[in-house]
Amino acid sequence: MSKEQLEKHVVRLREELDREREERNYFQLERDKIHTFWEITRRQLEEKRAELRNKDREMEEAEERHQVEIKVYKQKVKHLLYEHQENLTELKAEGTLSVKRAQKDHWAQEMELRKDMRSLKVELKEQELANEVVVKNMRLKQEEEITRLCNDFERQVKEIEAKYTKKMQVLRDELDLRRKTEIHEVEERKNSQINELMRNHEKAFDDIKNYYNDITLKNLALITLLKEQMEEMKKRENHLEKEKADVLLQNKQLKEPLQQAQEQVSELQKKLAHYDKDKEALTNTKARLKVTQKELKDLQWEHEVLEQRFSKVQAERDELYQKFTKAINEVQQKTGFKNLLLERKLKGLLSVLEKKEVELSEVFAASNLDPGALSLVSHKLEDVLNSKNTTIKDLQLQLARVCKAHDDMLQTFEAKLTAFGIPLDNLGFKPLASPVLGQAVGQGPAGLVAVPT
Repeated sequence: MSKEQLEKHVVRLREELDREREERNYFQLERDKIHTFWEITRRQLEEKRAELRNKDREMEEAEERHQVEIKVYKQKVKHLLYEHQENLTELKAEGTLSVKRAQKDHWAQEMELRKDMRSLKVELKEQELANEVVVKNMRLKQEEEITRLCNDFERQVKEIEAKYTKKMQVLRDELDLRRKTEIHEVEERKNSQINELMRNHEKAFDDIKNYYNDITLKNLALITLLKEQMEEMKKRENHLEKEKADVLLQNKQLKEPLQQAQEQVSELQKKLAHYDKDKEALTNTKARLKVTQKELKDLQWEHEVLEQRFSKVQAERDELYQKFTKAINEVQQKTGFKNLLLERKLKGLLSVLEKKEVELSEVFAASNLDPGALSLVSHKLEDVLNSKNTTIKDLQLQLARVCKAHDDMLQTFEAKLTAFGIPLDNLGFKPLASPVLGQAVGQGPAGLVAVPT
C-alpha cells in the first residue's frame, strides 16, 4: 500500500473510532434516560405506598376514635345507671322515712317513681338500641369507606403499573428497533469496508507482484546482457592478447632482418668496389626497413587503441556493476520500507484494538445494563472484533507473502551472482532478510505462504 492509501486508511480508522465513541455516548445517554425513568417510577411508587400507609394509619386512627367513642358512651350509660341507682336509694330512704308521715303520698310517689323508673328504663333501652344502631351504622360506613379506599388504591396502583408497563414496552420496542437498525447499518458498513479492504489488498498484492516480477525480469535480462558483454569482452581481450603476441613476434622477427640489413650495409660500405651492384639492394633494403618501421608504428598505435578500448570496457563493466549493486540496494530499501510500513500499520491496528477493548470494558463496567442487552452488545462487539482479527490475519498473510517474495528475490540474485562468478563479499552490503513478526517463513514459493496460526 502506498503512503496516501495508508493515510486514507488511518483517516477511516479514526472516523470509525469517532463513530464508536458517538455510539458509546449515545448508549450511555439512553442508559441514563432509562435509569432516570426508573428512578422517577420508583419514587412515584414509593409515594403511592406512603399514601397507602397514611390512609391505613388514618383508618386505624378512625377505628381507635370509634372505640374511644364507644367507651365514652358506655361510661355515660354506667354513670346514668349509677345515678339512677343513687336516686333509687335516696328515694327508698325518703320513702321509708316518709311512710309514717304520709303513706298515701308515699304510695303515690312510689307509683310515680315506678312510672318514672319504667320510663327511664324504656329510655335507657331506647338509648342503648339507638347507640347500637349508630355503632353498627358507623362500623358499616367505616367498612364501606375502607373497602372503597382499598379499591381506589388498588385501581390506581394497577393503572400506574399498566401505564408504566406500557411505557416500558414502548420504550423497549423503540430501543430494539433502533438497535436492530444500528446493527444492520454497522453490518453494512463492516461488509463494505471488508470488501473495500479486500479489493485494496488484492490490488496492492497484484501491484507488488507485478512490480517484483518486472524487477526480476529486468534484472535477469540485465544480468544476461552483462554476462554476454563480459563474454564478448573476454573474447576480445583474448583476441587482442593474441594479436599483441603476434605483433611482438613479428617485431622480433623484423629486428633480425634489420640487424642483418645493417650488417649488410656495413659490409657494403666496406665493399665500395661493389657499390653499383649493391646500391639497388641497399635501396630495396631501406624501403623494406621503412615499411617495417611503418608497420611497427601502426601496430603500436593499434596496441594503444586496444589498450584504451580495454580500459573503457573495464570502466563500463565497473559502471554496470555499480548500477547493478545500486539497483539491488534500491529494491532492498523499497521492500524494507514497505515491510516497515506494513509492520507499523499492523502495530497501529493492534494498539487501536487494545484501546477499543479497554474502552469497551470501561463502558461495560460503567453501564448497568440488563443481561439480555449486555449479551446482545457483547455478541455484536465480538462479531466486529472477529472481523477486525480476520483483517489483521489477512494483512499478516500479505506481509508474509511480500517478505517471502523479497527473500526469494535475494536468493535468486545470490544464485545468479554465484553463477556469474561474482563473490557476495564484493557487494559492499549484507542482504537483509525479512522475518514476518518473529515467525519463520518456509522455503516454498511466495504464493504458497500459509496463514499463521
